[in-house]
Amino acid sequence: MNLPPEIEIEIALYASSPMSLFNAPQNLGQLSSRLQQRMLAAKSARQAPSGSTKVQRGGIAVIPLPGMISQRPNVFTMCNLGVATQQFTQSLRSTLADPSIDQILIDIDSPGGSVYGVQELADEIYAARSTKPVIGIANSLAASAAYWIGASCSELYCTPGGEVGSIGVYTEHLDMSKALEMDGQTMSLISAGKFKTEGNPYGPLSIDARAAIQKSVDSYYTMFTKSVSRGRGVALAKVKDGMGQGRCLNAQQALQQNMVDGVINKDQLLARMAAGKSLQRNNISAHTKNTIRALSLGVNLPAKPSQPLTVAEAELRFNQSEKKYLNGLKRLKSN
Repeated sequence: MNLPPEIEIEIALYASSPMSLFNAPQNLGQLSSRLQQRMLAAKSARQAPSGSTKVQRGGIAVIPLPGMISQRPNVFTMCNLGVATQQFTQSLRSTLADPSIDQILIDIDSPGGSVYGVQELADEIYAARSTKPVIGIANSLAASAAYWIGASCSELYCTPGGEVGSIGVYTEHLDMSKALEMDGQTMSLISAGKFKTEGNPYGPLSIDARAAIQKSVDSYYTMFTKSVSRGRGVALAKVKDGMGQGRCLNAQQALQQNMVDGVINKDQLLARMAAGKSLQRNNISAHTKNTIRALSLGVNLPAKPSQPLTVAEAELRFNQSEKKYLNGLKRLKSN
């Protein structure tokens, strides 16, 4: 294959829709040819790289999040078939620092991808909410890692024909030993370190290796679900026991599960943002979100007020409660 040497396809833990892998060509040489054609076409057309920002009227910046997600640029991002979280983060930071930009719209159409770099980007988006409204739209797919990212937005919408979800993490192990045996080949691994070759594809997966891999998958799943819980302002149990449990849900199903804030197309959403009609969750769910956060810290908040809290009021009550919790921790440590 005559691909640039810096290209690397990561095979690791995935937070993506498994079906997306079945759409790839089975022949690697055919894949190489197609990718090179796309690279030349993209270069000649001078297409903007994935993650580049487009500024709309009314101070709204649109940042696309398309295709397979990876931490660093690779063959997919070079062909505009994916997005790197590192590049996307730089676009987000630049947009936040631009005084001419008042709102940000993340335009998502992705089956997900590698888990690496996703939590970091989700944290960036969640923190950015305190600076500028960051709205997301599944246009038309926000699956797995893409939903992990989108759920951290101030608000998340879905197009009428779109889907969101696939909340879960997986990896795979291929046992090639019988195929190698039929081909008359035997693979020998020489290593140092007790678990260095654990999970290699030249033999069956041992019980201990499976347990270690499952532990890693579970760890990322916990990270994923906690991020969704925080971003959507719902209890962790609701994320794990509802929201599709690994399946993608259509727009209406997702709305019923509180996975999105509305069903709308991109043009309509941009018009609402320009008119200042988008930011609904800031007031409506502020008390609920902060109650969940406080309860997770072991702190009880006052009963829900008769009128929705403003953002400032919710933050004040939350900060007071968190301060009480931290003081309680200090007392426990001193005893």
